[in-house]
Amino acid sequence: MKQLFKRLRATVFMGAAWALAWAPIGVLAGLMIDPDGSMDEMWFLVGAYPGFIAGVLFSVALWGARGYLRLEALSVKRMGAWGAVVGLAVGVSPFMLGSANASVPLWLLAGGFAAATTLLGAASAAGSLRLAQHAIAQERLAPVTEMRELS
Repeated sequence: MKQLFKRLRATVFMGAAWALAWAPIGVLAGLMIDPDGSMDEMWFLVGAYPGFIAGVLFSVALWGARGYLRLEALSVKRMGAWGAVVGLAVGVSPFMLGSANASVPLWLLAGGFAAATTLLGAASAAGSLRLAQHAIAQERLAPVTEMRELS
């Protein structure tokens, strides 16, 4: 049960980290879509919500991979591909669940959003793996550094 709570906490943390990383993209989209500020949108949430969902889905996908692979053994390319798939799924799902009533054609709106979330998913997954591998390497070096300081 303790392991389950640890995984759930890690999943929420991954979602929050991706939401934080994707929020500025939502702000940039708001600057392009609504440069004069006439719309009442919180543009950082436009990036943060899909980022959180993608981070959670990616973390759940990692649960399966961690069963047979060590985190150090995973490649950045493979994790980037997994992140791209998750980003594509998150980018396409809003358009499959509802209808858009925008002045822009639906295929253009869906294509642009899906492309952005796919690229962000790949970059976030690769970055998450690099950060995790760096943390593991630092953790392994810490006892060696401590022993050198003692002598």
